[in-house]
Amino acid sequence: MNHLLTILEQTDIRFPGLKIVLRSIGDGFHVFGFRIAYYGVCIGLAMVLGYLLADQVAKRTGQNRDLYLDFTIIAVILSVAGARLYYVIFNWKQFADNPLSVFNLRTGGLAIYGGVIVGVLTAIIFAKVKKLNIGQFLDTAVLGLLTGQIIGRWGNFFNRECFGTYTKSLFAMQVDVRDVSGWFNPNTPVAAVYNEFGNRTTALERVLKIRENAETIEGATYISVHPTFLYESVWNLLLLIILLILTKRKRFDGEILLLYLFGYGLGRLWIEGLRTDQLFLFGTSIAVSQLFSGLLVIGSAAIFVRFWRKNHKKKATA
Repeated sequence: MNHLLTILEQTDIRFPGLKIVLRSIGDGFHVFGFRIAYYGVCIGLAMVLGYLLADQVAKRTGQNRDLYLDFTIIAVILSVAGARLYYVIFNWKQFADNPLSVFNLRTGGLAIYGGVIVGVLTAIIFAKVKKLNIGQFLDTAVLGLLTGQIIGRWGNFFNRECFGTYTKSLFAMQVDVRDVSGWFNPNTPVAAVYNEFGNRTTALERVLKIRENAETIEGATYISVHPTFLYESVWNLLLLIILLILTKRKRFDGEILLLYLFGYGLGRLWIEGLRTDQLFLFGTSIAVSQLFSGLLVIGSAAIFVRFWRKNHKKKATA
């Protein structure tokens, strides 16, 4: 029997500390026989709303709004490629036996920092080519990027991915083991888990603790973890509000970009420390994104202070 709309893989997601149970949450749906993943919907919505916000800021600041649509189309394509490349570089083991799988995005595997890096570089090059004020262009574009990050993270919610370590805190999220990687399923042989994470002690301990604390509820097995996607989405929302307020009071072009890099890096530095799916620096147990976040915080703060002092001196001598 054909249906216009069919929800797939329906299981519950629980937030026991908040007394919230979300029943029968799928990861996608069918429309006229075509499967559409909620992850894709979130990403698509993120792109549209990100562009609309940047467009409104451009309108308010007297910029050429048409340029932001052109930039968005280019940046989206290149940023997705950058996010995939970042993930592949630091997780090559997954693709070594089948290199062509690198191009199969349906299997997942995008790292936001790769997208951010490529997105910022694309903005700089685009502004130079179009002979725009680079600082002003970046200040506007980054607000759209941040908006996209806020919404895009909810794709991880529907995919039951990018979650954190075991917790029973107020915001703990319980997900069905059938919806997550088999490493977290208590029925997966412990020997297999040791074989996968044996050289990453911290990651191994986190996976084992999550497994050991799995519990059966209404006939289904659940793991209880930090909803790091939610933490990051809320953190980014607060950051966006602050940046929108500061946009009207900024002292130099490029200030909003630097504050974004500092604020996002600071939040990600904390949140990445909770993740269980970290990418590691080659042959080490150092989380790449956490290291990059630390460098981002330090670097953006240093550049901000330099520009602030330079701007202050100009006003003092004016």
